[in-house]
Amino acid sequence: MRGIERQGHEVTLVNAKTELLPTLFSYIAVGTVAASVFSKTVPELLSAFLGTAGQLTGKRCYAFVGRNGLRRRKLLASLMKTMEKEGMYLKTSDILGTAAEAEAIGSRLRIEKSKM
Repeated sequence: MRGIERQGHEVTLVNAKTELLPTLFSYIAVGTVAASVFSKTVPELLSAFLGTAGQLTGKRCYAFVGRNGLRRRKLLASLMKTMEKEGMYLKTSDILGTAAEAEAIGSRLRIEKSKM
């Protein structure tokens, strides 16, 4: 979040468990962590959230997963597939280990300024 904000973008953090996705946005970063050591699929809650989020088709996005779990690459592939199923345009993806790493990557993401 901080890295993206440092680029001058407004960032809204949304918890799929408790909130709805705002309708006006130009770029979406979606992340998850493994539910257990052997998890390799996206939590159903996140899939359902994206499925009911509305206007996602064509939105540029970034996918990331935490470094926990043994099948993090399969989890990332599952997340990317879920996002693409909703019509999202996946620009890049990562497996993140630390907050500092996430901030550094966020500051390097190429996000166009919104024309809304």
